Amino acid sequence: MRPIRIALGQMNATVGDLHGNAERILALVQEARERQADLVAFPELALTGYPPEDLLFKRQFLLDARAQLERLSEAADGITVVVGVPDFVDGEPFHLGAALYPDEMEGRVYNAAAVLHAGSVAAVYRKILLPNHGVFDEQRYFARGKECPVFEITGVQTGVNICEDIWYDTGPATVQRRAGAEVIVTINGSPYHQGRFAQRSAMLSRRAGEHGCYIAYVNLIGGQDELVFDGQSLVFDPRGDLIARAPQFEESLLLVDIDADEAGSPDPEGPLARPDLDSIGAPRRYFLSGPSESTRQEQLAPSITEELHPLTEVYQALVTGTRDYVLKSGFRGAVIGLSGGIDSALTTAIAADALGPERVTTFFMPSQYTSGQSWDDSKALTDNLGVRLVSLPIRPIFDTFLETLAEEFSGREPDTTEENLQARIRGNLLMAASNKFGWIVLTTGNKSEMATGYATLYGDMAGGFAVIKDVPKTLVQQLARHRNEMAGREVVPESIIVRPPTAELRPDQKDEDSLPPYDVLDPILQAYVEDDRSFDEMLAAGMPREAVELTVRLVDRSEYKRRQAPPGVKITRRNFGRDRRLPIVNRYRPS
Repeated sequence: MRPIRIALGQMNATVGDLHGNAERILALVQEARERQADLVAFPELALTGYPPEDLLFKRQFLLDARAQLERLSEAADGITVVVGVPDFVDGEPFHLGAALYPDEMEGRVYNAAAVLHAGSVAAVYRKILLPNHGVFDEQRYFARGKECPVFEITGVQTGVNICEDIWYDTGPATVQRRAGAEVIVTINGSPYHQGRFAQRSAMLSRRAGEHGCYIAYVNLIGGQDELVFDGQSLVFDPRGDLIARAPQFEESLLLVDIDADEAGSPDPEGPLARPDLDSIGAPRRYFLSGPSESTRQEQLAPSITEELHPLTEVYQALVTGTRDYVLKSGFRGAVIGLSGGIDSALTTAIAADALGPERVTTFFMPSQYTSGQSWDDSKALTDNLGVRLVSLPIRPIFDTFLETLAEEFSGREPDTTEENLQARIRGNLLMAASNKFGWIVLTTGNKSEMATGYATLYGDMAGGFAVIKDVPKTLVQQLARHRNEMAGREVVPESIIVRPPTAELRPDQKDEDSLPPYDVLDPILQAYVEDDRSFDEMLAAGMPREAVELTVRLVDRSEYKRRQAPPGVKITRRNFGRDRRLPIVNRYRPS
């Protein structure tokens, strides 16, 4: 038996907080040492936070990160530490990004895993496969690594690689396995979206089984701008079976005992049979420590945290992303324009769960078109959540605006101009409270509205963070019901959930006056925005022509609005902003 105890330090890093991130890593290293771990691994770029983006172009930032790494290396006493860091070749001149200067060696920056042992940096693995798709643009910042190291740790051959490296059927893990690795430790900054865990789990199971080795996968948690990281670190055995899983959206130290003698034989016709592995990277061996003389009396019991319900998972992603954006940005609390509709109700519930009800204030801002039901429902919601509700009627302000504009607008019938004035008055009141009290304005628009431009610039789009920006309307409805189920009581009043959506900006207004019904609209948006389906493909799938034509036209002409919207939590496979990037000035129209 050749045992190794591995700890996976699933942590919430803050981008740029080098000292704070290092302190958190040191605390988890100490905990792992106390629990007799031989190796503790931390996520991708855990020291800097992920993604650091153009901070990587700042030489001083990289030097400061290196100084913190030296602090961490001193703590690697009696335990091996693997931590994600930026690594660079020091020299003059310092160039801004390997992708911008591909022929220059000096100043190149790498996405790296530092392997710390016996009080020093024993080696550095440099990420080889650099993603440049979706939310990732690592080729803007990083040079490609060239080596696939294998470390002997307590007599166990251990490969280390980073995130994208493990996603390819034939990649650095394959080179490391052929060089003798019995355990692969992969450190990750893998953002959440619906269905992502199933993809990760299936991939890692397949990779472990084909390679006949253990795979230990550690992931970040927490929110960073639009991205949210769900953790759920995993360990698979050589048969591809799950043997350990950390919780989602929670910091944790996941420990697992592994017997390297159980590493199996890789599939003889699988990836290791490929003749071109040398083109991926050169294997290199490091000796850190021989067979363990551990005094551990018992093996750890397997720890497999139960998966969250799919709707609980989405809701928790929204809570995590909102909490970290607001608190990491230094706001004292949040203010929300509460309308009596389901979007603002769900946003308020998420904010209360993320920040605590005492940090959330809601403004109910009725006009002459606002119904009594809207007030009653808003009052019931805020009472249920324990958040503060303030009523600020806008009719006197609206009347003043109309009087001021009366001469200029004479001879013209009221239209969306007057509707939008109401939204912009409300936006001004919310921003005034933000300035006065240090609160962030949380906007309440959903993905269906953002897609079609069914929102008012400088009105209901005015704010600092768009909590449900990536949540389609039909999912908003599901989440509201699920929030009640999680509480075991009615938090969001049923009258809000079943009420036909309305902006209440004119008499008897309904969303369906301007948009297809949401159960028709959302599948069209999924096809067009997330799946890039053509007009003919959508018609062939049975989607109604008139609704498809209207939806495509609205989406295409609303890009300029979306570019001015605040950031919001990404929960779908393809969000507006980081994932889907179209030119604002764009005359192409599908035919």
